[in-house]
Amino acid sequence: MTAIRYDVLGIGNAIVDVIARAEDDFLVAQGMHKGAMALIDEARAQSIYAAMGPAVESSGGSAANTIVGVASFGARAAFVGKVKDDKLGQIFAHDIRAARVAFDTKPASGGPSTARCYIMVTPDGERTMNTFLGAAQDLKPSDIDEGQVASAAVTYLEGYLWDPPRAKEAFVKAAAIAHKAGRRVALTLSDAFCVDRYRGEFLDLIRKGTVDIVFANERELHSLYETADFDTAVKALRGEAKLAVITRSEKGCVVVSKAAIETVAAEPVEQIVDVTGAGDLFAAGFLVGLARGKDHHTAARLGGLAAAEVIQHIGARPAVSLKAWAADSGLQV
Repeated sequence: MTAIRYDVLGIGNAIVDVIARAEDDFLVAQGMHKGAMALIDEARAQSIYAAMGPAVESSGGSAANTIVGVASFGARAAFVGKVKDDKLGQIFAHDIRAARVAFDTKPASGGPSTARCYIMVTPDGERTMNTFLGAAQDLKPSDIDEGQVASAAVTYLEGYLWDPPRAKEAFVKAAAIAHKAGRRVALTLSDAFCVDRYRGEFLDLIRKGTVDIVFANERELHSLYETADFDTAVKALRGEAKLAVITRSEKGCVVVSKAAIETVAAEPVEQIVDVTGAGDLFAAGFLVGLARGKDHHTAARLGGLAAAEVIQHIGARPAVSLKAWAADSGLQV
């Protein structure tokens, strides 16, 4: 068996986040659905940028945020995602490598520009996202390195990547490599609207065992099983998934396995500033826990700690060492 080089390898959209504060009436005026993610074209991207207020730019993307969180815990992390060889692409590559994440995906020389996501943060901390996928959509099976995937304890996919067909093929290829090497594969459902588009395919991935671990929030879970009743949806998920974690904001999370359904309380938070990346960082902590042999309860606590850290400041990546943050709470990674 290939030796483990990485605790977690993430495959996702390589995106530069452009984050700005906004009032609810701005969302209404722009025709945005609060709390959701919308895919936009380059023209719409330019019009939103012209209308929004002062912004902070940082490397982002759901799985990339998770992988930076994994590295912040002191775990070994790698990321696969496509950028263009342009200014934003260079910023993304520099940022993720500076976070001690292996990033070797070859940039595109032609085609659309590097992806970016315009994130509006309302006073209640909710985030509304508008994403131009650009070069991220050009991820293809040839970008998947068999040796790298086989050497990762867990390969992690973001549901957003299910939009571009070649990227979808890339993940299916990576999942097959991981399982052949005796590794685990995780999927985050990413967004309720994403689940609406690909419900059948996501259920197929779960039922056929293409993914071993599923991450979802309540809205995504309800969308997946088309029911408003939480317990009904959890029961259905338990019957199909090997392992799943449902995040419930201030209610904490529910870990669902064949053996048990376990509720883990949320970590205390002094002030919610920006919930961008909460689910991404929760996944980081949970996956690090699993990769390091922790039980499900401890892994969920690590996830909760990471989520609690990231929602107390602007931006979707940790502002402190998550390894030190966890140690201060009595959890050694």
